[in-house]
Amino acid sequence: VQLQASGGGLVQPGGSLKLSCAASGVTPNSMTIGWFRQAPGKEREGVSCISFSDGSTFTQYSLSDRFTISKDNAKNTVYLQMHRLKPEDTAVYHCAAVPGSPITSMLWSSETYDSWGQGTQVTVSS
Repeated sequence: VQLQASGGGLVQPGGSLKLSCAASGVTPNSMTIGWFRQAPGKEREGVSCISFSDGSTFTQYSLSDRFTISKDNAKNTVYLQMHRLKPEDTAVYHCAAVPGSPITSMLWSSETYDSWGQGTQVTVSS
């Protein structure tokens, strides 16, 4: 599966962005797709993920009041809606996919996912 992330940009603190991850090559209807982010000088961290098969969603607790993941099966696309953005949300956001539904403890590990998109830059700054 090929993944194309888009929707990043420059936004002021408190603003919103909606990222998209379009999947192609393979219909992702049995995959789990996750969003990860990596800020300069920091390790990559898992943000949110969704199962295409049953729609189950998981979002890091610290972000769950501001970030929402969703999908459009007809468009093979996963979205990450981000509200009340903060400067510390500045990072390159990547989407990644893995067949099936990994156990919850593995969802936040980069090694779980075997297909990655190129990333989209999100910069939160005034």
